[in-house]
Amino acid sequence: MKTLQTTIFLFVFVPSVNSAPPIQQESLQFYDYDTDVTMGSLIQQDYEMQSKDIRKDGTNVSLDTSLRLQGDDSARNVPPTKDTNLPTCLLCVCLSGSVYCEEIDIEAVPPLPKETAYLYARFNKIKRIAVSDFADITTLRRIDFSGNRIEEIEDGAFSKLLLLEELSLAENRLIKLPVLPPKLTTFNANQNRIKSRGIKANAFKKLTNLAYLYLGHNALESVPLNLPESLRILHLQYNNITTITDDTFCKSNNTRYIRTHMDEIRMEGNPILLAKHVNAFSCLRTLPVGTYY
Repeated sequence: MKTLQTTIFLFVFVPSVNSAPPIQQESLQFYDYDTDVTMGSLIQQDYEMQSKDIRKDGTNVSLDTSLRLQGDDSARNVPPTKDTNLPTCLLCVCLSGSVYCEEIDIEAVPPLPKETAYLYARFNKIKRIAVSDFADITTLRRIDFSGNRIEEIEDGAFSKLLLLEELSLAENRLIKLPVLPPKLTTFNANQNRIKSRGIKANAFKKLTNLAYLYLGHNALESVPLNLPESLRILHLQYNNITTITDDTFCKSNNTRYIRTHMDEIRMEGNPILLAKHVNAFSCLRTLPVGTYY
């Protein structure tokens, strides 16, 4: 009878230990139960449960790899400053030329892969954009910095982005506009602190592809000058615009001129009665939205 008990004990214990991977064998010392049979069963159960969890997404990740990935989670809290070696694609999500760095509390533009075409860095704590941020990234087509704390953009920060078509600086703290790249089709600077003196006279003149311009909820005292013919949508609502001229949208010296592309102008929320400036809209196909009486 004594021999039979010994045989059963070995039958249960030996396969359990041998079937466990090396990392689970090392964890034997952390269990403190009355019998080796219980220890072996717990080890086997633990291994099976972790294996199921790892296979849950349909990926074949080894247990060792899973533990290493868990250990890397703490690195995600490191801010991507210029003097850190942390890869941007560990902090952000990089996918097929797109970089998503949204809501991760970064305070500066992270170093980008050279093939980046789309950058989404919304709702962070970025305060400044420097020339060096995009000096070597000439492939960018879309940038979204909405919902940051940007107060300053260095002159020339976007000058090398000759392929850039869409730029959003909405919901920041800008008081003036930077020099914009030539191929922009969409520019959004809604909800900033921009005054008319913060926009240069020819800021938009050479942007011959610009179709959508959003400058609502700022502090503009007048409509920006030299708006391009390509413009289709212009939002200027909730500024401090008090006057417009016959040349703001039209050409006072050409009564036959029609601004053919313009579909929408929003000017509500400004302290101006549009009915006093009838000639200013003679070239438009639709009247601006705003207060007339």
